[in-house]
Amino acid sequence: MDIEDVKPLVIPNSTVLTNLDSVAETSNSDEKTLGVQVFTTEEKSLDKTVRCEICGKSFGKVRYLKEHKKIHSGKKPCRDETSAKSLSRTSLALRKPTHTGNKSYHCEICGKSFVKNSNLTQHKRVHTGEKPFTCEICGEAFSHNYRLAIHRHSHTGSKPFQCEICGKSFALNSYLKSHRRIQCEICEKYFGQKSSLVTHIRIHTGERPYHCDVCGKSFSFNSSLLRHKAMHSGERPFHCEMCGKSFVDNGDLTRHKKIHNEEKPEQCEICGKSFPIKSRLVNHKRTHTGEKPYHCEICGKFFVQISHLVNHVRLHTGERPYNCEICEKSFVTKGALIRHRRVHTGEKPYNCDICGKSFTNNSNLVDHLRIHTGEKPYHCDICMKSFRSSGHFAKHKKIHAGKKIASQ
Repeated sequence: MDIEDVKPLVIPNSTVLTNLDSVAETSNSDEKTLGVQVFTTEEKSLDKTVRCEICGKSFGKVRYLKEHKKIHSGKKPCRDETSAKSLSRTSLALRKPTHTGNKSYHCEICGKSFVKNSNLTQHKRVHTGEKPFTCEICGEAFSHNYRLAIHRHSHTGSKPFQCEICGKSFALNSYLKSHRRIQCEICEKYFGQKSSLVTHIRIHTGERPYHCDVCGKSFSFNSSLLRHKAMHSGERPFHCEMCGKSFVDNGDLTRHKKIHNEEKPEQCEICGKSFPIKSRLVNHKRTHTGEKPYHCEICGKFFVQISHLVNHVRLHTGERPYNCEICEKSFVTKGALIRHRRVHTGEKPYNCDICGKSFTNNSNLVDHLRIHTGEKPYHCDICMKSFRSSGHFAKHKKIHAGKKIASQ
């Protein structure tokens, strides 16, 4: 986790240490492991403190919390004359025994040794399975407080860190940095892991190393082969407990559940539409303001958000990076792939409240609702005929275009 991921939390009445001796006295306590700060006597009168959300430590002033956070971020302002490494003041006081090789705290289970008792205490949880940090929302427990802090994002749905290249959003800044780390030299797409890049390159090379032993069809990815095999067996072992629908793999089920679970706390004050994260609300507001800050250098077209520009550029390059694991059909956007998958899964998550009919796409539901309302918003300027859907209107216009060609 990066320091940018964490914001100070104000809490009432917490004890502060008054001198460096108390640091030494508490260095063996698991609660005083990371970045204990030194406060002056007059600061004991503070009635509020700020807390680090990574390790839970409390401090009397924000500047002390900022100094402490450098321990988590890797920024180390003080110099250790023994190793020439930079350390925070308190970390320097606690770290010096590492140069002497003194690891006096031993695990009686596996024999591993540690410089500090706090490290030994944390290590023991590997053997005991102890998970003292519990999520107050769902009750899930964790062995370390920083893991609990990461888990909390799963409830809020907050993904405030957005990649400026592809538009993908992340719960933590460290996740965004990992996403940017590894790049494909062919299409310049970024990946968090080298293994992801290796499998991605098969899109460009056409390599298909995974073969179905039933029909002989080959696939670029093992996950594609597994999904394909499920079509032979007819097995759908993953079930949604909310609506009872079944799916070939857990990924399909996870994507489906978002329809039921997604919270949308960010609301547009202009039209009232809600969004799960603030970055999507920011992009949406541009539809009201008309702002289009991203433009295509090839054709000059402008776009509301960077992800729309990225998808548009693929029309020029011919890149179709999203492949269906079942039939290997490829798509320009991830959304198009998700909609296509429903052809294979049979999923129809969009339901008409009037007649109960279900649809694979929201756009199909919108077109269907016009049957009930009688709305026909698409008008032909040539013959004045009206249509419910843009698809029907597009087909109709070809009739006039054909007549023009015939008359020439």
